[in-house]
Amino acid sequence: MMRSNSWIPAVFNDLFDTEFMPKANCTAPAINVKESDKAYVVEVAAPGMKKEDFNVHINDEGNLIIKMEQKDEKKEEDKTARYLRREFNYSKYEQTLILPDDVKKDAISAKVEHGVLTVELPKLVEEKVKVSRQIDIM
Repeated sequence: MMRSNSWIPAVFNDLFDTEFMPKANCTAPAINVKESDKAYVVEVAAPGMKKEDFNVHINDEGNLIIKMEQKDEKKEEDKTARYLRREFNYSKYEQTLILPDDVKKDAISAKVEHGVLTVELPKLVEEKVKVSRQIDIM
């Protein structure tokens, strides 16, 4: 007679998927967008990520692309145990932002500090044309 261990996943799902320990769901990181007179600032929550985990660029259409990818490749060999449930630590996210026309695209900068990716989008400086002039009387 062959024994089946099909009850094991259900038991562990009930144990780990509770209100005290909810199952991890893949969600998009929180994004803040601020505007000042001089720039737009995009902040992306990315706790535990390093600058190497990001790719920020402008595509051919002039849109801002923010990509994040983090892999946890820790390998622990334990010959005395076997996995009943294992969730790999891997996260991938991509966001496309359509930039306003007043962004100076060649001056965009980005940095990562304290788990937040900050992308600064400087605004174009409009030179104001003086309208005052002397009008000659004929």
